[in-house]
Amino acid sequence: MEIARAFGATQTAFFTNAETKPNEEGNTLIITVSSDRGLCGGIHSSVSKASRKHIEEKPNSQIVVLGDKAKSQLSRTVRNNIRLSFNQIGKATPTYAEACAIADVILKEKFEFDQAIIIYNHFKSVISYEAETIPVFAESTFSKSGNFDAYEIEDDVLENLQEFAFANSIYWGLAEGHASEMASKRTAMENATKNAGEMIDKLTLTYNRGRQAVITNELIDIITGASAI
Repeated sequence: MEIARAFGATQTAFFTNAETKPNEEGNTLIITVSSDRGLCGGIHSSVSKASRKHIEEKPNSQIVVLGDKAKSQLSRTVRNNIRLSFNQIGKATPTYAEACAIADVILKEKFEFDQAIIIYNHFKSVISYEAETIPVFAESTFSKSGNFDAYEIEDDVLENLQEFAFANSIYWGLAEGHASEMASKRTAMENATKNAGEMIDKLTLTYNRGRQAVITNELIDIITGASAI
């Protein structure tokens, strides 16, 4: 994850220095990063909620969903905006090759967008995560950057740069999301174990009280019978 963050920080600094800005009236592609697995609290709901919020601001945006959990949640309200989805996500630690494969499929679909927004869960600590976004710009958007002339970039290199930035951003989101999911799952399992332990203790106490009451009643019957004789 630290490697993904390092690449991401470098990429962000590059776009900042180039003064790259999105076209507010342009097309936006939303990529929601989740997984196929549950038992990890509301971690999938956070990215789904953030995605719906962006759709409310730009209703014509298209959505690409990584993972079945977020897909099922988004399908209830913004089904018509979902154009592509991926499953088999989250079964293992994300790799850069996996991110490149996802980026390649998305780019081959020829989505028309000026900016892509990758919505993922940013890992803060073992008990804390937050839905955040990573911006990715199309070639046309980047070429219109205010400081673009400071970089001597050929057309074929610019295309490769855009593809690399796209794949790297997806990897960043996958790595952060995986770390957040594992931490959330661990916390959820710890809470479940604690609740189960408390329930076992309460049931054991109730059972012992009932057992003691039965023994006491039997002793009373024996003593009463003996006294009657």
